[in-house]
Amino acid sequence: MLGIEEFGIEVLGWMAAIFITAIGVFILFLIGVYIADVTQTKQAIRRNYPVIGHFRYYFEHLGTFFRQYFFAMDREEMPFNRAQRSWVYRAAKNVDNTVAFGSTRDLKPTGTINFVNCAFPTLGEDAVPPRPVTIGEGYCDKPYTNAALINISGMSYGAISKPAVQALSYGALKGKCWMNTGEGGLSPYHLESGCDIVFQIGTAKYGVRDENGKLSDDKLREIASHEQVRMFEVKMSQGAKPGKGGMLPGAKVDEEISRIRSIPVGADSISPNRHPEIKCNDDLLDMMHHIRQVTGKPVGFKAVIGDKVWIRELCADIQKRGLEYAPDFITVDSADGGTGAAPASLIDYVGMPVRESLPVVVDALVEYGLRERVKVVASGKLIIPAEVAWALCIGADFITSARGFMFALGCIQALQCNQNTCPTGITTHDKKLQKGLVAEQKSGRVANYIKNIEYEVGLIAHSCGVKSPRELNRKHARMVLEDGHSVPLSELWPDKEPGCRLGGATDVQQTLAAN
Repeated sequence: MLGIEEFGIEVLGWMAAIFITAIGVFILFLIGVYIADVTQTKQAIRRNYPVIGHFRYYFEHLGTFFRQYFFAMDREEMPFNRAQRSWVYRAAKNVDNTVAFGSTRDLKPTGTINFVNCAFPTLGEDAVPPRPVTIGEGYCDKPYTNAALINISGMSYGAISKPAVQALSYGALKGKCWMNTGEGGLSPYHLESGCDIVFQIGTAKYGVRDENGKLSDDKLREIASHEQVRMFEVKMSQGAKPGKGGMLPGAKVDEEISRIRSIPVGADSISPNRHPEIKCNDDLLDMMHHIRQVTGKPVGFKAVIGDKVWIRELCADIQKRGLEYAPDFITVDSADGGTGAAPASLIDYVGMPVRESLPVVVDALVEYGLRERVKVVASGKLIIPAEVAWALCIGADFITSARGFMFALGCIQALQCNQNTCPTGITTHDKKLQKGLVAEQKSGRVANYIKNIEYEVGLIAHSCGVKSPRELNRKHARMVLEDGHSVPLSELWPDKEPGCRLGGATDVQQTLAAN
């Protein structure tokens, strides 16, 4: 028999042994978690921040409950609220995207958009996929046809990382949409998947500039020689910073980006605030016509609309010059647009939002008889199905998004795009942070996002009684006015031409022939 003193010593010994063993097991557990985190490829946060990265997802889960009682609700965050981001996250992961109990969206404020469901919605077996739209037909050697509702907007290599470009490129191939290069030039990572490419010509002419910074026909031909480069887009202005050129901090300009852009290593890349040689509408039309002649491919321009008169003047000038001088497409960017770096005064106070500018552009094209000739691409904060469906109702042929696809890649809206410290590896050239973004894994999420956007826009279209999303027009949506009642969009923006369906379901000639 042990005495009380000996027993106490033995118990203490056992307790110490258990404690030391527990500490050892816990250390082994942490090592195991660390190894599992750095080798897995699904979550960039855990891969870049092993062990402690788990707290982010744990607190995010708890945040749902804390926000309900103490902090912002799901629809209150800016620039994208949690409800919007969550839809994209779930769509990209291809998991259930249904919700319960009721809508958290306030359906009463002025400007709210609601869709007009019909008594006899389209049956599933009668539904048809989005019809293809051809750009540049009859006006260039190699017109481009695509059926995708949503496409990847301009994000330059340099502004986003190599694995981000690769993930978007392969995702675009899987999702059968196009990918815009942004103004930073064409990199090998854009090309490696074989996806369709829109080459953007920014004000600095990166990738197609000569030694004096002027547009080079030889380099245009070189870019156009890539079969997968389908179109060229002249960037006039960008939603987040109208009147300001692109800005890439010198910390991001490595040797490869220097070679692609033809700029010095480590130097800030600041583009002019406009194309120096474009001083008027005729200059713009001449440049697009020249690029089309040199490349044989469709050419359009991207602009933020700030002046309603200007777009009508442009249409009038096109009528005078002839349809061969018209842009093959216009990308209508929004004051709601985003970027990696821009002055706050421009982000907050310059340009028209797409809700105002898109109807202005579509109506001007219809009024001047150019709607069939010029296709319309809507851009700017259109990342969920309802926003895409609204743009189709107004008259867009295509929608493009950058930030929607960033969310599909795993962006958490950390707002560090301009600091080279993006925690998810999307907008950084820090190799340690980039390793968290595994392109093979994320490309599937990009494709899922495209697929689920198309699926749910289809649901809205079928609810409105049409068979395909591009049959949506202005009578299929309503807007809430100041007095609380709502009116069809067709009353707010009446059709400018009898029989013309501005939703893009049929062109003017088809509609008139049917009548």
